[in-house]
Amino acid sequence: MRKLLSWTTLGLAVIAAAPAVAGDFPQRPVTILVGFPPGTSTDNVARIIGEDLSKKWGQAVIVDNKPGVGGSMAVSLLKRAKPDGYTLALSATAPLNINPQFNKQINYDPLKDFAYITQTTWLPYMLVTSGKSPITSLDQLKKAALAHPDDLTYSSIGIGTTSHLLMEILQERTGIKLRHIPYQGSSQSQTDVIAGNVDMTFDTVVSTMPHVKDGKLHAIAVSTAQPTPLAPNVPSLQQLGVPNFDVGAWLGFVAPAGTPDAVVHKLHDDIVATLQKPEVRKRLTDLGSEVVTSASPQAFKRFVADNYKMWGDVLKKGGIHQ
Repeated sequence: MRKLLSWTTLGLAVIAAAPAVAGDFPQRPVTILVGFPPGTSTDNVARIIGEDLSKKWGQAVIVDNKPGVGGSMAVSLLKRAKPDGYTLALSATAPLNINPQFNKQINYDPLKDFAYITQTTWLPYMLVTSGKSPITSLDQLKKAALAHPDDLTYSSIGIGTTSHLLMEILQERTGIKLRHIPYQGSSQSQTDVIAGNVDMTFDTVVSTMPHVKDGKLHAIAVSTAQPTPLAPNVPSLQQLGVPNFDVGAWLGFVAPAGTPDAVVHKLHDDIVATLQKPEVRKRLTDLGSEVVTSASPQAFKRFVADNYKMWGDVLKKGGIHQ
């Protein structure tokens, strides 16, 4: 009986202490791993959020860039970090939805190895053609592609990337056939579309809109279900009759699996509070991001799981793998 009482007392003490521990968190610097180089969109978002959290917590928030393997290097390192909330990653669609299903050498399971905290932002994509092209609408694109299968070309920033897979979805849902020309990055991809060497591409709204305004690119449609505030006059593919097309790239915070629930919820609440501040939202919007948060850590995990399945289906249907 004494042992039972001792274990019961200990259990109650641990339960009672958990909220206090979370309430006191953090008591030392927090590191945010970013799988992309300094100056990239993900890095900028991490630094804006980290700056506000540092003020709130009275602790340093360190952004540690670990580029490589399409953003997966940082997530791989996170998997091995101590699950105490002091090492996080601001990750994205590719490392947690696409790469593990495309590259079999990746050594983590996105649905088992991480604790999900909250989504932070959403990056809509835009379908564009060259400003020199006579194709200025989706109807014109479809007619040309159906009349001459595999003649029209599209660029991407690489095989298995979001820009590649978005075009796979478009072809599957419209019945058109296009020829893929992969590049090593967005700059090369867009440059050849602008020059008229390639017919079209999908890229982020923030990177394409300056060229649309200059007349170097034609904006055909955005990839989200509704027009984005970042390009309010550009219709969505779904509005133009492409069914169930609501796709983009997301960013969100994750921690190692086993991070205490109380700490995960504290991180969720603090990050969401930061993202609700008008000055933070403006800075993120100016980067070309839509601020989107998760109602709870569980809701974010469901969102990632749903997207994991969706991207997996695209990869399987297209026979796309490394």
